[in-house]
Amino acid sequence: MRQPWSVNNLVDFVVRSIQRAQAGEWPFYHLRFDRVFPNDFYAEMLETMPVADDYRAMSGKAKLRSRTPDGQPTRTKIDLFPEYIRHLPPNKRAVWDVVGRVLRSKALEKVFMERLAPGLKHRLGEDFAKVPIYPVPILTRDTAGYYITAHSDSLWKGITVQFYLPADNSTPHVGTIFHEMLPNASKPKRAQMLFSPNTGYAFAVADNTWHSVGLVGPEVKTRDSVLLTYFVDAGPWRFLRNRGRRLQNLLLNEIRNLKRTPKGAQDGLTNGSRQV
Repeated sequence: MRQPWSVNNLVDFVVRSIQRAQAGEWPFYHLRFDRVFPNDFYAEMLETMPVADDYRAMSGKAKLRSRTPDGQPTRTKIDLFPEYIRHLPPNKRAVWDVVGRVLRSKALEKVFMERLAPGLKHRLGEDFAKVPIYPVPILTRDTAGYYITAHSDSLWKGITVQFYLPADNSTPHVGTIFHEMLPNASKPKRAQMLFSPNTGYAFAVADNTWHSVGLVGPEVKTRDSVLLTYFVDAGPWRFLRNRGRRLQNLLLNEIRNLKRTPKGAQDGLTNGSRQV
């Protein structure tokens, strides 16, 4: 990295960004923030974006839904844990390792708990601050054909955060849409986030936090963002599930990387030599 941004300094900067975020009440309590990262560090994030082959398809429901007619995934991801990004080139790994550490920091968790208190009380009760949560940051890439209908997120999740990573303001229309659930079960659009550089939003997941993304058109080269999900971590089952999913994703990632490694490179690594 060109600038001497330490993890601690970046944590302080991002925390201040969340502290000054604009709060909205409608159609559910949420935060909108701007200039999440320092401008120079954000530029480095864009410069060190992984290439398409570094990502893998999302699993579960997203895997089934987010496909092109020829079967290619329209939403892919890289988990921002050290064991996942170790396959990136050193210059890219250095930047995304720092991003992952910042997003998993306790200081950032604390400020989200404070700023999202109204929504967390609605979901978890008055003692919400005592409920442990587990942060999982992933770098996501959506391409033409991606969309997701109105949904409220699984209640395994406690907080949903998304940081937008476009290079410019040319495609603001692919930002996340917020919906209201009416008594007749219809879900009209009530607000929309703008897909703008270095911005984002957050909300405490509940049964009323309906949101969607419209169809991403061919005018969008990539819809890059970081999804930071805080999973509820209370009780032995949730504790084991959260870490078990991390292990499962690690195994899937390693299998994928073994499959795409040329045979000669595998042989070289086996013999103790390094391929340049």
